[in-house]
Amino acid sequence: MVSQKVTVKNEAGLHARPASVLVKVASRFKSEFYIRMYGYEVNGKSILGVMTLAAESGAEMELILDGPDEDEALNAIVTVFENKFKNEV
Repeated sequence: MVSQKVTVKNEAGLHARPASVLVKVASRFKSEFYIRMYGYEVNGKSILGVMTLAAESGAEMELILDGPDEDEALNAIVTVFENKFKNEV
């Protein structure tokens, strides 16, 4: 299991389009993916789960991955956050 804290950097926050980019990238990997924020934990491969967080710009969250490709998945997902959800990896 690996985890890392990230910050939502895009101005609009984690709304529908960024959430769909995040879920699409995460779904390419076999590892389980969860996002922990404000005491809640959601499935990071579920667009509804991600959107329920209503993460605004500047929100901090913890990414948690567990599985055979967890390191590669974590790197790809962190890159999505760093690129402000603009480009897939």
